[in-house]
Amino acid sequence: MAADWLLVETFGGHRREPTVIAVGRSPRSMVPLRKILDRSPFLKDSLTLISQVIETGASVEMAATVGKRRLIGHPLKTYGGHVHGVCAWVGRAHEEPPPQDPAGAWHVNITRHVSSRSDDLLRLYGTKAENWKNEHDLAELFAYGRLQTNSDESKALALIVNATPGTEHQATWTVKRDDGTRRAVNFACRCVETLNDQGQVELVVRGITHDIGPAESVPAAPPAAPVLLAQQVVAAEAVPGRWRAIVDLRTMRLLRWLDDPPPEVAWKLDTPHKPAVHRGDLRTAVQMSEALADSGHARASLRLRAEDGGWTWMTVTAALMLLDQHTTAALVTLTMPDDDQVV
Repeated sequence: MAADWLLVETFGGHRREPTVIAVGRSPRSMVPLRKILDRSPFLKDSLTLISQVIETGASVEMAATVGKRRLIGHPLKTYGGHVHGVCAWVGRAHEEPPPQDPAGAWHVNITRHVSSRSDDLLRLYGTKAENWKNEHDLAELFAYGRLQTNSDESKALALIVNATPGTEHQATWTVKRDDGTRRAVNFACRCVETLNDQGQVELVVRGITHDIGPAESVPAAPPAAPVLLAQQVVAAEAVPGRWRAIVDLRTMRLLRWLDDPPPEVAWKLDTPHKPAVHRGDLRTAVQMSEALADSGHARASLRLRAEDGGWTWMTVTAALMLLDQHTTAALVTLTMPDDDQVV
């Protein structure tokens, strides 16, 4: 039987040596390659293979320097072309490797509040090519019910809020593909500092998502019923005219919708008009933030940018919530104001 593929992350950052995040369909917790291949004569060749794939950004096949073996490596590249991982295989010279399970690279630019999905990841999602869209607002990561998260979702959101270089997260979640099938996926990610084209430092979370089988056959995969954040978010059905969201207190940017987004309010990356609070309401927004820090609650009416470029009045109610022991966010509820609330 052919040896399994190794899925190796190459996120970089504070770690220089690649680590293994899966052997076949079995997740590994970012184990150094040297530990996986500690008794193998092909460790040096495997490291050479991975280096060549990173350097060229292309698939590499090479003969082993010892034994009658060959090595194959395929890159997992982001939409921008950065190699986030390598699928590596070592086998006999005339042996065919087993089929590869789908995997795709992605990254979240914390500084720009933009998430990027590779073509490989969109294939994993079962998205038809004519519907591919590689870049999104960060809040679209959790939109439309595609990701069914585990109880660690708050930890993942805390990673985004804190955005500390070197922070890592790995978990098994469920993806609902566009054809309706549910697949268990293991993902791993790390926050790193990068330089943009202008030489400015940006914080980016680099990640890989790996399909490890039908969700029903993987005990660690979340069930079909969604799991909301801890016990802080009341598991209530959606109420017409009420839209709940989680907002980063430091940047006042949207992290995720807990309900379907409100109609007409601009919030996506590709909306014709940039999401914003009306300049005339910025002082009110700051006062809300201050009140939230003092009492844990705040309420006001604000004008939010509409998709058509105009402005929509919303009553905004906010409460502090914990993402983890050290990280807070705002649980925000939007409702349409009564006529006498709009001045």
